[in-house]
Amino acid sequence: VSLEAGILQPLHMERFNSAPAGDTGVQQLLPTAETAPFPQPPDTKTCSPQEYIEHYIFPVLLPGLAELLHRAQEEKCFERKRTKFIAFDFLIEWLYNKNPKRKDESFTEFFSIPFVKDWLKDHPRPPIPLSLLLSEEAASIVIQSFWRGYRVRCDSEVQELRQWQKQLREEKNITETLKKFWAKQEAK
Repeated sequence: VSLEAGILQPLHMERFNSAPAGDTGVQQLLPTAETAPFPQPPDTKTCSPQEYIEHYIFPVLLPGLAELLHRAQEEKCFERKRTKFIAFDFLIEWLYNKNPKRKDESFTEFFSIPFVKDWLKDHPRPPIPLSLLLSEEAASIVIQSFWRGYRVRCDSEVQELRQWQKQLREEKNITETLKKFWAKQEAK
C-alpha cells in the first residue's frame, strides 16, 4: 500500500485492538468496532486519552510523519548510516508551519522559530561534521585531490626537492634571515 493511500483513509483502531478469534475473554475487554467510531469530535476536557489521541493528535501528526518519511527518503537516510538530516528538527518545523493558528503567516525555518532560538541559546549544538555537509560530488573531489597530492609527494624527484628545502631551512635559518630583512625594511 502506498504511503499516501494509508494517510487518506481514517484510522480504524479495531484492527489494532482485535484479539484472536479463539480468545473470547480478551475480546470482551477490548473495544469493538461498534464503540470505536465517533460521529462528532469529543469534548477535549472530558474525553478519554485514547479518544483525544485519535481525534486531535493523529490527524495532525500522521501527515507530518508521512512527509518526514518522504523527506528522509530524499535525504537517503535509509541508504546510509549517518546523514545530516535531523528528523526531529524537520517534524518540529513542519508542525509549526502547519499550525492552524499560523495559517496566514509565511513559512518559518527551523532556526527562526522563537522557542527553538530560545532553546539553542541555552543549549548550543555541536557543529555538523564536514563529512556530512559535503555532497557526494564534493566529497569525491576532496578525496581525489588528497590522493593525487599523496601520489605526487611519493615521486622520487619531489621527495628530493622536499629534502633539499628542509636542509636549506635548517642550514640558512630562513626565519631569522626573514626577520633581519624585514627589520632593515622597516628601519628605512
